[in-house]
Amino acid sequence: MMTETIARTELGAPIVYVIDDDPSVRDAIEDLLASIGLSSRSFGSTEEFLACEKLDSPGCLLLDIRMPGQSGLDFQRQMKALGIGLPVIFITGHGDVAMTARAMKAGAIEFLAKPFDEQALIDAINDGIERDRARHRRLTQLGELQKLYRRLNAGERDVMELVVQGLLNKQIAAQLGVSEITVKVRRGHVMRKMNANSVPDLVRIHDRIFSETCDGDELGKSARAQ
Repeated sequence: MMTETIARTELGAPIVYVIDDDPSVRDAIEDLLASIGLSSRSFGSTEEFLACEKLDSPGCLLLDIRMPGQSGLDFQRQMKALGIGLPVIFITGHGDVAMTARAMKAGAIEFLAKPFDEQALIDAINDGIERDRARHRRLTQLGELQKLYRRLNAGERDVMELVVQGLLNKQIAAQLGVSEITVKVRRGHVMRKMNANSVPDLVRIHDRIFSETCDGDELGKSARAQ
């Protein structure tokens, strides 16, 4: 259940999500986080977590390994498909080496056994929040680049795609079936609209928008659909 502290959380303030089927563990973590000025939201299952409205704020997810219904490890695998990019910290009373390895290989930033050291948990949470702040900044930057890309018309996008592939104006003109002068004009528009100072700069911008990462790929698909 959302605590009174969370109800007053302002947009952008860090928040820690806790999923654990043990109410006493949830209460202890909430008290610990409140003592260091961090807001939290706690849930007894992954289903409860998915049903809640997420704040557009940096944070991290404390996730129990073994719970009735969906396990923490199964949910970790599902998060990417659901578009949930929160850094994951696993907490468990029944961990083993294989389980730890599996969680860390899937991207967890820490694996803590109950009863966990409070300072170790706080350090892991602070690390998770800083990582998520960086993720938010990256997504914001990608969003700004996507806005610039939307300003290009279809012909300019065609030229941009071929410029970043290293083609010369004459080659681009032949491939698109337009004059070389038209290519030069469109190329100039692309450079100006994308705030690119050079071709290598344009290549870097293009790679940011259409990167192979999950976030970049989604942004890229969205941009191309405009």
